[in-house]
Amino acid sequence: MPSPAEIRWITNHIEWQPSYIQRVSRRQPLPIEIVEPDPAWPATFELVASRIRDALGPVAVSILHVGSTAVPGLPAKAVIDIDLVVPNPTDEAAYVAMLEKAGFQFLYREPEWYERRFFGLPEPYTNLHVFGPSSPEPVRHAMFRDWLKTHPEDREIYAVVKRESAAASRGAGGTGNQYNARKSDVIKEIYARIFKAYGLGSSGRQPGGGVEVTSLSCSRV
Repeated sequence: MPSPAEIRWITNHIEWQPSYIQRVSRRQPLPIEIVEPDPAWPATFELVASRIRDALGPVAVSILHVGSTAVPGLPAKAVIDIDLVVPNPTDEAAYVAMLEKAGFQFLYREPEWYERRFFGLPEPYTNLHVFGPSSPEPVRHAMFRDWLKTHPEDREIYAVVKRESAAASRGAGGTGNQYNARKSDVIKEIYARIFKAYGLGSSGRQPGGGVEVTSLSCSRV
């Protein structure tokens, strides 16, 4: 389980460079287009999660719906984002072939970012992010998702910057990484409010109000 200090550490990782990844294959990206929220997105996630469970069994430590399609009422790109936690992402023999057999495309490795492995599914269009149990990323993603579910003011702020960033990226012929970069400052501002609310400030205290950090991690499969 990551520590509070690891969870609250937000890096400027969106300043992405090609050297950060080890490319395995490529896929056709979706247009950078924000659509209105679809109430079917949670059910779509469940279908994909079932496919992962059937493929991996106990190797899938946890499967979590993250990203904007996991937040009811939030406009989003029509992409199901999933954080999959496995015992050891570097042990690719334990899960890569099984995911590929289930229809997932292995796109790249990112060793410097918590040993992330990244897969895609064409239909429904899915981003599958694979991490290990010690990675703070799934915890942060769950915190951000749950905060937006219960804080409509930040949900609206995020919706506005998503639309503006997508429009700017399309107008400049930009990439998904440039779209993410345009959202970065707002995302960090929202995270600052989340960390303050849970006592994850510079003191490194465990979250207050009786809420444990572990309760914000991925739910069990």
